[in-house]
Amino acid sequence: MTILARARSGRTEPAEFDIRDYVDGSAAFWGATANVIMQLSLAPVGYGVAESRVHSGSIMKHPVKRTRTTLTYLSVALMGTDADRAAYRTAINGAHKYVHSTAASPVKYNAFDKNLQLWVAACLYWGSVDVMRRVYGPIDDDIADTFYEYAHHLGTTLQVPKAMWPADRAAFDAYWAANLPMTSVDPTIKAYFDDLLDLKMISPPLRLPFARFHRWFTTGLLPQHLRDELGLTWTEHDERKLNQLMRASGVVWGRMPRVVRNFPFNATLADMRRRNHRGKPLI
Repeated sequence: MTILARARSGRTEPAEFDIRDYVDGSAAFWGATANVIMQLSLAPVGYGVAESRVHSGSIMKHPVKRTRTTLTYLSVALMGTDADRAAYRTAINGAHKYVHSTAASPVKYNAFDKNLQLWVAACLYWGSVDVMRRVYGPIDDDIADTFYEYAHHLGTTLQVPKAMWPADRAAFDAYWAANLPMTSVDPTIKAYFDDLLDLKMISPPLRLPFARFHRWFTTGLLPQHLRDELGLTWTEHDERKLNQLMRASGVVWGRMPRVVRNFPFNATLADMRRRNHRGKPLI
């Protein structure tokens, strides 16, 4: 799942940075599946999910619970306090201890691998910026730099030391260019992705009206390398149509009060804090 920084034409940066000015809930609609595909296209991450023994966290078996968990992670990482992040990191670690390869696994993986977690965080950041530009237009360099610096929390809320986060946007671009070609999609992972694209995790009455549109716009939000890996076609006409649609949504969503723009992330953060206060499981 991804999260957006907000950038509106003619908007000046606030004197004091407030992440709530940049968190945009429209990302929960646009970027979710594309980001999952990007993350899982790195084989150890993909097989870590495909073979996971933590069935309660499977989006195919428990889509609502998994969606809530992902949204909560994003809201805690970018809108939470250090105490919130520490509590949620502990909860994530409790689930991750069961996610590791076995002798029968085609690739080796361990959910505590910091390099794999860095890739997950990098996908979330890259997807955020891509959707932000499509929805709101070009991003001011100062805002982009400020959001990038803050985005290290996407990794450190897992177990990625801040020192592993690329030093600046240029360093991130170099990291992305070096690591994206390392992603690949074999038949096992492709079958999983096809189920995601076609919304097989939800009931037919909800799935059938939206599956084709969901596959189309998700295709548009994937890097070309992964479209090629999945055998997905995307034309210049598709690109123009998607950008027009997303820009139109930005015109409407960008005029909403901040509390509305922050939804559902503000709601999942509040829910996490209630659960933590009452001693209930966070995941």
